[in-house]
Amino acid sequence: MLTHFQLQSLYENKQMPGWRISFYYKREKYTAIYHQNGSIEWTSSIPPEINKINEQIHELMLFHVYDK
Repeated sequence: MLTHFQLQSLYENKQMPGWRISFYYKREKYTAIYHQNGSIEWTSSIPPEINKINEQIHELMLFHVYDK
């Protein structure tokens, strides 16, 4: 399970899509850029169980960004 999930817009114009995300997984911090098309560009090491992590990130992004 991801903890301390945070997101921040990449651009001053917050209407433009693209977000910097960070979270902890198994006591390790991970950072990435979440693109409009749903792709994830890792800016830290890639977490284990990457498919499971990607699903959780997509669900969190749907909740925090797209379902407002």
